[in-house]
Amino acid sequence: MEHGFSWIGAIPGLRDLPNHSVTATLVAILVLVVAWAARHALATAEEPLVPDGRPSARELFEVITALVDDMAEGMIGHGGRQYVPLLATMFTFILFANLIGLLPGFTPPTGNIGTTLGLGIVSFLAYNYYGFREHGVSYLKQFAGPVIWLAPLMAVVEVLSHVFRPVSLAIRLFGNMFADHLVLGIFTDLTKVVIPIAFYTLGAFVCVLQAFVFTVLSMVYIALAVGHDH
Repeated sequence: MEHGFSWIGAIPGLRDLPNHSVTATLVAILVLVVAWAARHALATAEEPLVPDGRPSARELFEVITALVDDMAEGMIGHGGRQYVPLLATMFTFILFANLIGLLPGFTPPTGNIGTTLGLGIVSFLAYNYYGFREHGVSYLKQFAGPVIWLAPLMAVVEVLSHVFRPVSLAIRLFGNMFADHLVLGIFTDLTKVVIPIAFYTLGAFVCVLQAFVFTVLSMVYIALAVGHDH
């Protein structure tokens, strides 16, 4: 939902494009630029293994990578580090996409079901790919269940469960970000100064939390797909 002025709508040539698509592209470019700055800072540092101790692009990505790496090792187990590039990228993009909605004149692309469904499909394709890579054709055995004579029924249940996963991820992220942006817009229009500060703080927390939840659930799906105890 749009509230008031929109930077995208004010630019000729962009106003006719879907707002969420343009903003998502802007976020992707922003992530790439910040990632390049972090990589450059790391490559030119005298002590790459020592944190620089000040707010910077490098520090931001080091914190995100360390956080996701620790969670991956704990939830996926040995070898979980190989999934960190995807999971950390997913977390960073969703975080930036959520936070941009706090800027006046922008709406979060994650407040559109099309964007969040796309992210959900990426998660779905990734964990199934990892599952097949780890187990080969044997990955399909998990759909049959533990008892062979229940296999037809379990196959239907498992397929529906897997199909619903990207939809669940999409609806959860979309619902929370749409509601957060809507509430923030309403209270900003009504009160202008004091109360919006509290809602901006709460909104920032929601942005981080939802990026975290989406990443953790994707991590759980990967752990289930590559695990050897189905």
